[in-house]
Amino acid sequence: MSDLIISERADKATVEEGDRLMPKFDQDGLIAAVVTDFKTSEVLMVGYMNEEALKRTIETGEAWYWSRSRQGFWKKGETSGQIQKVQEILTDCDQDALVVKVTVEGNGATCHVGYRSCFFRKVANTQDGTVRLENVEKEKVYDPKEVYGKS
Repeated sequence: MSDLIISERADKATVEEGDRLMPKFDQDGLIAAVVTDFKTSEVLMVGYMNEEALKRTIETGEAWYWSRSRQGFWKKGETSGQIQKVQEILTDCDQDALVVKVTVEGNGATCHVGYRSCFFRKVANTQDGTVRLENVEKEKVYDPKEVYGKS
């Protein structure tokens, strides 16, 4: 458990224009974190942090998240070597969302299926009205089977 102190929520003016971090966690105790590449601003992923994950991230300089599916802490890249080194954390005006600017170690991929970004597909409308997904990243950075041993 971290010793870092994150301030309690205060009045609107203090939250919106003050100099203290007072994140607004949702009913599950989480805050959305949009993760971008530090140099290019490319969106790499969206994760969620609870207060402890946010504190760990601030203290260690490496990105920690709360896995909603596993109900546990998750240090991005701990298994794969694709550690996210935090360069900067921004919060929006009402402090209910974060932007985490990172550099990615290892092979530079963020997505667990092998692409650089988790946002490797775009929504495309077709002639017949069916909405499809099209890859915007043409090649995977790595084969996850080689790292995780499964598909």
